Amino acid sequence: MIGAYLDFVRIRFLMMLAYRVNYYSGIIIYAINIGAYYFLWKAIYGDAESLQGFTVIQMSTYVAVSWMARAFYFNNLDREISNEIVDGSVSIQIIRPYSYLLVKMMQGFGEGLFRLGLFMVPGMIIVSFIFPLELPTDPKLWIVFFVMIWFSFLINSQINILTGLGAFFFENNQGIMSMKRVLVDLLSGVVVPIAFFPGWAISVMDWLPFQAITYLPGSVFTGRIAGDDIWNALLVQVVWTAVLLVPIMLVWRSARRRLFVQGG
Repeated sequence: MIGAYLDFVRIRFLMMLAYRVNYYSGIIIYAINIGAYYFLWKAIYGDAESLQGFTVIQMSTYVAVSWMARAFYFNNLDREISNEIVDGSVSIQIIRPYSYLLVKMMQGFGEGLFRLGLFMVPGMIIVSFIFPLELPTDPKLWIVFFVMIWFSFLINSQINILTGLGAFFFENNQGIMSMKRVLVDLLSGVVVPIAFFPGWAISVMDWLPFQAITYLPGSVFTGRIAGDDIWNALLVQVVWTAVLLVPIMLVWRSARRRLFVQGG
């Protein structure tokens, strides 16, 4: 059974490979985004050496690694699930001898692996030659970072799955999906590091899963989070990964009951 799920990873990876030219151009687009944010933050800093604990070099590194990490954890599972619910194909997949939600997670992982190898890594190398970055020299820190962006993928995918399942209860959840995407980019720290938010907003976001997607891995990578705090940051990701399973299971159970009642 495990081999069957791994096949979904492989198949999605090969599907993405067929459109790899689009992702080569995507590296350029991401590099332009990083450049735009780099010059924006450079202008904001002016003559200041640091803001909110970020030095200029830390900020440029944070921006670069955050956008490149986004390339790995980003996926359209919410849109895929929503479309399958709307066109009715989900009813066929539910009766097949595998977990529909786990299949979706594996497909997202296959896409993430493709983006990691052909987008994130080469993109980070290219960007490091264009902008002044300070990359970690400790190999253990690199290992921790890659473990953390794996949890970033899990948390982001879980949020996408929850959003996609909303199509069971709403005739059109396109607006919800669009709002979710904006919220994830904003509250995860991709657009603005969470340290720059007002104190009350930071207190609220401490109780939300979004910081675990981008801000915590980026802060570890840039050295803002160090020592034992690294393990605390990793623990936050692990906890949110476990916590998000609860609403997913509840919504999925309710959605299946709704489907069976309507479909007979």
